[in-house]
Amino acid sequence: MSRENEQIVTIDGPSGVGKSTVSRAVAARLGYTYLDTGAMYRAVAWKCLQDGVPPDDEDAVARLLEDINIRLLPPEKDGDDVRVLVNGRDVSREIRSPEMAMAASRVSALGTVREKLTRMQQEMGAAGRIVAEGRDTGTVVFPRAAWKFFLDAAPGERARRRAEQLRLRGQEVDEKKILAQIIQRDRDDRERTIAPLRAAPDAIHIDTTNLDLDQVVDRILSHIRT
Repeated sequence: MSRENEQIVTIDGPSGVGKSTVSRAVAARLGYTYLDTGAMYRAVAWKCLQDGVPPDDEDAVARLLEDINIRLLPPEKDGDDVRVLVNGRDVSREIRSPEMAMAASRVSALGTVREKLTRMQQEMGAAGRIVAEGRDTGTVVFPRAAWKFFLDAAPGERARRRAEQLRLRGQEVDEKKILAQIIQRDRDDRERTIAPLRAAPDAIHIDTTNLDLDQVVDRILSHIRT
């Protein structure tokens, strides 16, 4: 195992489980960089919708990828998501809707998309000292990472958390619709052929259903420091 990989933490799990919030907190406590891989798939999905490209048309999406530039920037203030720029345009807020999450799930099933973004993510993590979160960071992107975690929670609890998050952003939400989208995305992510959602064999499972943020972060840090 290289020194760089010894300094990589991966946090995977299904939609709405709180990976982003937990990963940001863990990265801050360790002094590491936070890598939001899911935001990159949302960025591709956003570009597809902007250009009228069907998210599951692999040939058309492959052509779109030739001219896409995705940049992840630190959030403007603590607690915010990372800022995401697509070809220089800030799409940070636009990519965070439940509908964009569903579109991201569709583009993430395409081999050309996963190959390009996985390569980009590995380049971002080459220097180590990162906390990477997503759905395949521990299985595909950084399979030799020293610390791997897989977060999960009951679908109903995940829908409640996502609804609360969107309300805090001033958005109107339909919690039943969000729950249905989460269940559908779980199915899509777990059943896709390429890089399906699953825990790495050496990942530590944490059920966050009845845990708050501090409890989850403390458990992860306890494992890392031990």
